[in-house]
Amino acid sequence: MKGDPMDTHIISNIVLSHIHQTPQHVERCAVGIGNQVYIAQCNNEKYVIRCSQDENAYVNTIHWLTELSKLDIAVPKILFYGKYEEYNYLILNYFEGKDIGLIYPDLTKPEKKKIAKEVMEIQRKVSRLQPSHINAGWSWYNFLDEMLERADMRITRNGYFDNGKVKQLKKQISHLDTYFSNIKPIAYLDDISTKNLLIHNGQLSGIIDIDWMGAGDNLTFIAMTYVALMNMGYETDYVEYLLEERGCSDSERKAFLFYSLLFVVDFMGERGMQFGDKKIDVNEEIVNTLNQIYDCLWEKWCKEIME
Repeated sequence: MKGDPMDTHIISNIVLSHIHQTPQHVERCAVGIGNQVYIAQCNNEKYVIRCSQDENAYVNTIHWLTELSKLDIAVPKILFYGKYEEYNYLILNYFEGKDIGLIYPDLTKPEKKKIAKEVMEIQRKVSRLQPSHINAGWSWYNFLDEMLERADMRITRNGYFDNGKVKQLKKQISHLDTYFSNIKPIAYLDDISTKNLLIHNGQLSGIIDIDWMGAGDNLTFIAMTYVALMNMGYETDYVEYLLEERGCSDSERKAFLFYSLLFVVDFMGERGMQFGDKKIDVNEEIVNTLNQIYDCLWEKWCKEIME
């Protein structure tokens, strides 16, 4: 069945065919909703193996990792790729570190500030790239509509939240019409929030799980980080450092607040969803927390549009 965990001997055979060593240890990572990720230990070296049954799973990944490496950005190096039985795979080098969300409480304010500075410098480098999926009819409104429609569909289907919040949010787009209509398809890493950003000894060690490239307003990745940190019950000083490093006008600050609400309903839609062999947790506490975050942000939003 698609999405079922692979036998570790398959990973061992993939590694053996290229590294010419049988791994002493193979462990599946907790990350990887769309595909499966493993770490294989061979003597003193570790390798990351990503696997998917999707025939075209890594076409974009290979392209963007290659392009990002040219910009001197710490992304995984593609060591080998191919197909084994029904699985397409990548073998990548291993970065020491953990997702920033896993070690966030242990970071000092100076460490968070330094990481924020490095992240925004990376985003400036990424902005030089040309997104490959842009057509003549590109509009930032398409992104907003797709996010809201997806949240509405998932919330309605899963039944854990009130999709009235999505409908409420849709009506607010007009308050930022001038801002949204001027967004250009500028490349940025849109999925580095509390995950995919590896930290080792208080420093950024690498960026992982890059399967696509965002195009548009890079405030969205900061807003997603903001909502993720609040959802985890953490303080959000790192987000303020990101915003300071980026620089924000009044209209950009207002857009950031809108995006934050957008990601709350997106998170709501994901709860209870099944992705492959993984189900996103949902319980009364999770539901209450996300509802409280939305209500808090909605109150701030209402004050913003009244000013």
